[in-house]
Amino acid sequence: MRILLVADIHANWPALAAIDEPHDLCICLGDLVDYGLDPCPCIDWVREKADWVVRGNHDHGVAQHITPQGERGYGYLARMTRPLMWSALGAEDEQFLARMPVSQMITLDGRRLFLVHGTPRDPLDEYLLDDPEAWSRRIAGMEADWICVGHTHVQFLLQIGQTTILNPGSVGQPRDGDPRCAYAVIDDGRVEFKRVEYPVEETLRRIDASTLPDDAKRLTAEVLRTGGAALRGTPIE
Repeated sequence: MRILLVADIHANWPALAAIDEPHDLCICLGDLVDYGLDPCPCIDWVREKADWVVRGNHDHGVAQHITPQGERGYGYLARMTRPLMWSALGAEDEQFLARMPVSQMITLDGRRLFLVHGTPRDPLDEYLLDDPEAWSRRIAGMEADWICVGHTHVQFLLQIGQTTILNPGSVGQPRDGDPRCAYAVIDDGRVEFKRVEYPVEETLRRIDASTLPDDAKRLTAEVLRTGGAALRGTPIE
């Protein structure tokens, strides 16, 4: 069985549309919205193709009409793009975001998979990379063979005892220095990290034609062209 895992799409439709991966099932680990300007086709894609989906912090913020307070970096970009999400989305789309569960436990091929955007301790907001000691504390007592997460925008695979922790990276806004769309495939228990080029300039033309402030346009271009290297070390959202 081939399982496609996607996360952190962030309203970047050209990036999501570039994924042409044969699969039997699809899992989406949240953050469909913010940063990009095409939330509707991204939500439609997830609604149609994802067999399981969990809510990310940006999905939650948009659905609950929470205004970000960031003054710089990713927080600033979230604050600038969120009103455009509210303008673009209809009530049905916002309800879809609001009704996505914050976590799910599923069983596939006899393996228990726990799906969450952040971590089991803090499903929406905790940002945790491939730190074995920290992850050991987060999963203590959990009965799961795999824990699939998003939020960091960085691909990683970590083995903690009998539990495999997998982050497929970000479809729409990678932050590992590689601007290509990132995702992962689990093929009969074997993980394949994938990268695919997409027309970044098409996304940026959409940004440039928008009502976003010039600073937000410039910063978005730097982030997408550098795979997040332009904001390395700045606060994460």
